Amino acid sequence: MKKDIQYIKLDGRGESEEFQKCVLDALEEIKPNEGLHIIKEFEPFPLYSLMEKRGFEKFVEKINDDEFHAWFFPKDDFEEIEMKKHLDLDNDRIRKMLDIKLKVFKGELKPDEAKKIVNKTFESITAEEFAFGEQHMINLGISDDVMVEGMDDIIDVFRDVLVQNELELPQGHPIQTYENEASAIEVVLLQMENLLKKKFIKNQWLEVYEKLNQINIHFSRKQNQLFSVLEQKGFDRPSKVMWTFDNNVRDEIKQAYILLNEDKDQEFIAAQENVIHLVRDILQKERDVLYPTSLKMISDEEFAQMRVSDDEIGYCLIENPPAFKLNDTDQPEESLAVDNGFMNELSDLLVKYGVGGLKDKNEVHDVSMGKLTLEQINLIFKHLQIDLSYVDENDIVKFYSDTKHRVFPRSAGVIGRKVQNCHPRESVETVEAIVEAFRKGEQDKAEFWLEMGDKFIYIIYNAVMDEEGNFRGVLEMMQDVTHIRSLKGSRKLLTWDNEQKESEEKAVDSAKDSNGYGIHADAVIAPLLKKYPFLKEYLITLNPKFKQLKNPVVFNTMGNIATLGMIAKRGGFEVNEFLDLLTEEVQRQSK
Repeated sequence: MKKDIQYIKLDGRGESEEFQKCVLDALEEIKPNEGLHIIKEFEPFPLYSLMEKRGFEKFVEKINDDEFHAWFFPKDDFEEIEMKKHLDLDNDRIRKMLDIKLKVFKGELKPDEAKKIVNKTFESITAEEFAFGEQHMINLGISDDVMVEGMDDIIDVFRDVLVQNELELPQGHPIQTYENEASAIEVVLLQMENLLKKKFIKNQWLEVYEKLNQINIHFSRKQNQLFSVLEQKGFDRPSKVMWTFDNNVRDEIKQAYILLNEDKDQEFIAAQENVIHLVRDILQKERDVLYPTSLKMISDEEFAQMRVSDDEIGYCLIENPPAFKLNDTDQPEESLAVDNGFMNELSDLLVKYGVGGLKDKNEVHDVSMGKLTLEQINLIFKHLQIDLSYVDENDIVKFYSDTKHRVFPRSAGVIGRKVQNCHPRESVETVEAIVEAFRKGEQDKAEFWLEMGDKFIYIIYNAVMDEEGNFRGVLEMMQDVTHIRSLKGSRKLLTWDNEQKESEEKAVDSAKDSNGYGIHADAVIAPLLKKYPFLKEYLITLNPKFKQLKNPVVFNTMGNIATLGMIAKRGGFEVNEFLDLLTEEVQRQSK
């Protein structure tokens, strides 16, 4: 049933695109205790997703085939929010905090005025209380865009009372690892600030930015691992907003790196203040809200499971941390033996009554064309030269192929997660458009391709339909097709790739070394002179500049770098002429 509250009535019969704008305008003016009453000539499916994102529930009534009434009303009080079940929060404090946040977001209270009220009202606000407030804002009509735009102001409003506790965690705990990475990133920021005080040297900045770019690993593990567990506990709004901040940081670093490589020195230097600010800001947001809230909501057992998959993605600027084990909660061997015995008895009992026992990897299953064991099925997926991911009809990620050549990092934390939460907020609209088009049967595939450095990545999404034509989900296939795009002509005879590579290398070496003495343009001088010591004196007779070869400091520095081609140019010789002279001298000395 619909809630008994005040509703804004909108009759949209006969209107299409203009009507959605009317709904959006009404949502901007709606008060916390109000709802929308929509009248249309068809059931207003297109509004369901929009209103749900805005924190509204619905009640729909069909009057006749040409008239539908839909009432959209705010979701229940925060007592019903999933996140609340995992935290011990004081309702009165939460309501006071929410009232202040809502007024700031709606522009009814200026940040400096709100800060005075906060400091007078609260001695302290915990990170989990603050995070819960973010989560609940959607139920009060605050959109993600408004959240992102106003979050810096909100954090500043509560800055003085926001509790900050020192982490006291063992090395290997996932949250301690994030903190260690944040400290390593801070060192890089200090290096950047130091370089800004000095004369611009491009190579120094390139080295620093190679380190700074590793922040993407930090973000990737956070988004795929930590956010995944938090979402299962109803904490998904703050993670979505933080993902947007992550992307802002990533984009700013990328743009600055482009300026650096294009030798736009002044523009690059001017961009550094903002880069440093954004990186520090996201790290502070993590410390203020994300880490302490995660420690309140996630158990040590869950952190231990999370740690197992962290290695799959990697680490930012730090060595791989030690394992995180629960020594005090590990089961003794006796307990494990009892558990195994029970499981075996359960399996026998299930078989006895024809239900089937525990899964056997050697049990043969009928597949669409053949018979395979579970082990064989897993091996096939593991050895496919393409990455697969499957999302079911309820938008839940159910599977990805565990291949060694994976294009993008994945972790077990993605399984069971809504696909919308596996993408940055800016991409969710595209994801939902694909799923919706597949669900309605309007499309059955969507293709994308992108260039990543020297790689060319091809991605295709296919609608998965059962034999009755029902939508059963989406299959994503992804492949690095760089090598495929480079192929030309035909290969009709069996040629092993490793043999082909060796053959090509030998052909190159043969072309370089047609004289058989190792004398070619790419030959490095130090190994050549070790093989033919007499060439040092001979080179000096060719040109006095080559006397530098007798200088041990110069020779030790350049001997393993300088090639014969480089030396020929230094002496003013044509390269082929120079090589012929050296070859003739070796032949003469060898007689």
